[in-house]
Amino acid sequence: MTDPSPASASTSTGPLKAVSLRELALEELRTRIVLGRIGPGEVRSVISLAEELGVSITPVREAVMDLANRGMVEVIRNRGFRVPVLSEHDLDEIFRIRTLLEAPAMADVVQVLDGAPVPRFRQRAEEITAAAREGDLATFLDKDRQFHLGLLELLGNGRLVTMVAQLRDQARMQGLQKLAEQGELTRSGEEHIALVDAIEAGEGERAVELMRSHLAHSRGIWAGRTESVG
Repeated sequence: MTDPSPASASTSTGPLKAVSLRELALEELRTRIVLGRIGPGEVRSVISLAEELGVSITPVREAVMDLANRGMVEVIRNRGFRVPVLSEHDLDEIFRIRTLLEAPAMADVVQVLDGAPVPRFRQRAEEITAAAREGDLATFLDKDRQFHLGLLELLGNGRLVTMVAQLRDQARMQGLQKLAEQGELTRSGEEHIALVDAIEAGEGERAVELMRSHLAHSRGIWAGRTESVG
């Protein structure tokens, strides 16, 4: 959903295996925060999280500092960290900036691909839709992140990818289970498929409008409600 901020998110719930403990801890914490498993304003200690993840304190502390640099957490001296509480204004700012960055970029993606098929992105779009239908929120988030950041990576602009990744991380998802049951997440997944159709057809203007409409819809989803589009 790559950069200094990997597109793939860990979805494990048990102890982490020793591969790259710092990165694994970071991805696990990022996923928990974005999905609301660590709630806004909730103070968590590094020691308790290290115990939950089955690793030493050092990689968790380093992961927390990385997340603090991305604006995802606030470090509390001698206590741990907390997730900032986002206002409606905060979410509006995040999605307005994402729209300014991602929507016009779709015209460039269409130009770069020049009508070439993109089976990898069609597969991601179908995986997003399937996860939405099944109410698998962690997979929905992971595949959505891979899809959006992957399209931007095609432009070869690492700073653009990093900025959008950070904006995604700074938002929070609320009430997703309810929206999944109402079919809102499935509709969002299908919007990815329509975007792939436009890209493969070489329709730059349509791709731009579809991304703009999708992000307006996403603005509501990430706030735990439907969002009118149009």
